[in-house]
Amino acid sequence: MTATGDPVDRTSRKALPCGIRRATTADETAIRACVREAYGRYVADIGREPAPMQADYARHIAAGETWVATATDGGFLGFVVFYPDGSAMHLDSVAVARHAERRGIGRALIGFCEETARRAGFGAVRLYTNAKMTDNLTIYPRLGFRETGRHRQDGFDRVFFEKRLSPETG
Repeated sequence: MTATGDPVDRTSRKALPCGIRRATTADETAIRACVREAYGRYVADIGREPAPMQADYARHIAAGETWVATATDGGFLGFVVFYPDGSAMHLDSVAVARHAERRGIGRALIGFCEETARRAGFGAVRLYTNAKMTDNLTIYPRLGFRETGRHRQDGFDRVFFEKRLSPETG
C-alpha cells in the first residue's frame, strides 16, 4: 500500500489505478454480477455452481469481511472476502470484473488480505479453490502460496493452499 492507502504492484512498486475500501450493502449487486462473470465459466466443468456463486454476500458484507477495489472514478473493479479462521486469515473469495482483468487488481486484493492478516498478527493466509479451476492452480503458487492438500469437501473437489507471512516490520 502507498502512504495514501492505494494498492502497490510489488513488482514495479507503482500505485495501481484503484483503491480498496470496505464493501457496503450498496456494493452487493456489483459483487454478485462480478461473481457470475468470474465463476460462471466453471459451471459446466464442475457440474454445478461453484461455492462462490452460492455465497451469502449480504452476510459477508454485514460482518465486515468484504472489501472492494474501485477505480479513481469510484467504478467497481473487483472484491475480496476474508476473515480470521483459527490461527490464519481465510481468503474466502476474490474476483475481478472482466473489464478490469489483467491489471493487477486481483493481486492487489490478495495483497491487501495478506497485509491485513499480517497487521492482525496472523502468520498465514489460507484458501482453497476448486480442482477444476485450473487457472487458480497456477496463479496461487506464483503469488507465494503452496499447496497443502486435496480432498472432497461440501461436494466439491478442493485444492488447499497456504502462504506463510513474515512478521510486520516497523
